[in-house]
Amino acid sequence: MTTPQPKAAAAAPPPGCPAHQAPVDVTPLYGSAVADDPHGLYARMRERHGAVAPIELEPGVEAWLVLGYAELLELTRNEQLFSKDSRRWRVPREGRLKPDSRLLPMTSWRPTLLNMDGAEHQRLRGAVAQTLARIDHRELRETTENAANSLIDSWGPDGTADLVSQYARRLPLLVFTRLLGLPAEAGPHLIELISHFVDSSEKSVRANAEFQAILVDLVKRRRAEPGQDLTSWLLAHPAGLSDEETVHHLVVILVAGNETTINWTGNTLRLLLTDRRFRSTLAGGRLTVSDALDEVLWRDPPTQNFPGRWATSDTVLGGQYISAGDLLVLGLAGANADPAVHGAGGPNAGHIGNRAHLAWGAGRHVCPAQHPARLIVETAVETLLHRLPDLQLAVPANELSWRPSPWSRALVSLPVLYSAFTPPRTPAPERPAWTPPTSAPRTTSTPTGSTPSEPTSTERTSDSAKPGRSSWWSSLAGWWSGR
Repeated sequence: MTTPQPKAAAAAPPPGCPAHQAPVDVTPLYGSAVADDPHGLYARMRERHGAVAPIELEPGVEAWLVLGYAELLELTRNEQLFSKDSRRWRVPREGRLKPDSRLLPMTSWRPTLLNMDGAEHQRLRGAVAQTLARIDHRELRETTENAANSLIDSWGPDGTADLVSQYARRLPLLVFTRLLGLPAEAGPHLIELISHFVDSSEKSVRANAEFQAILVDLVKRRRAEPGQDLTSWLLAHPAGLSDEETVHHLVVILVAGNETTINWTGNTLRLLLTDRRFRSTLAGGRLTVSDALDEVLWRDPPTQNFPGRWATSDTVLGGQYISAGDLLVLGLAGANADPAVHGAGGPNAGHIGNRAHLAWGAGRHVCPAQHPARLIVETAVETLLHRLPDLQLAVPANELSWRPSPWSRALVSLPVLYSAFTPPRTPAPERPAWTPPTSAPRTTSTPTGSTPSEPTSTERTSDSAKPGRSSWWSSLAGWWSGR
């Protein structure tokens, strides 16, 4: 990639600069167009502009959408030319971003791993990644399955349900509130707040402020009284995060984790209910839920676009001249559909077993929570299919609608019909809590030349084996459903 020489102040603006494009050349990335047919929209933009297309995020606010697979890799791997620091954005500096802009919650600078480069990013990313690594995956699967069964049990006897509002949107917060140490009753309100600023709605700024206030209170309580939860572990990490840094990283974990999990679950269930390849082969055993998850990450990733990178100097990307301070949006769905990576089979070919998609981003800022997210979604989908084996869509597939978000790829609803419940799997009997021996401690040795293995899960707490978990989930799910 070449970097043009700086031009004199009196020189004409370079061709392709979004700030100087005629309005007809700039594609709005808001409203119904991005929801109704994003695949067609990205294909038309690619045909017209190539791998990098000029867009408008709201009236008068321009940016670039990176649609090329190779170009997106270049964008995410070159920190010297493309920074994560949104304070470089020239639109606010030029006074062109309104104080109540709907873009603020998704583009404002925060002291998090999302907005840092270099060593500081590595410090914060290490704290978050190592904190997430302390999650016991077996415990997480059990927690997710219990929450899923309780939600399904709370549905009425009429054989109808909305898998978005009654399942996909409720289940992750049942899990995340437990992981973070939040009170369970905060879940429904958190969902509403997150939806506002992820969709860049008219309430996004107020929702963002209220959401952070809830987390500020949580951090204060966990600083004073640590527990066995992600918030306490993040506060105790050797990286020494301040309360402010911890709050902002909880925002990242909750928003990115919750929103991604909701959309991935809903989009996977839609695929299983509408695509004959999966409907016919799942029963025959050729394809698995895991295969469906990968198909969704290629075709309808839960985050279709993400801001972003900011150019540190004038440069060229994908044949477009980029000015210093320009915002470049990661077109994750568009880059996944790049014809250059699919060959003759088109964007629907070769997805099974292929995880080279860009749904999690790329480079040093690739999502650190993809493994627990996959475990939650896979468990949620498998549990639902086990409990409701005759599940079918209640409306024609073409009547399903999508939320008008420039960032998320999310269904408004997913109404289904089913005839009867299948009883949940019999849970394994609870084991009594381990009690240390009263005799003198015995030293533990390892074979000569071997190294003790690193712990792979969190230490079981003293009350983790006590009975009553299923009743806790049942009462919580019932309360959430209005019973």
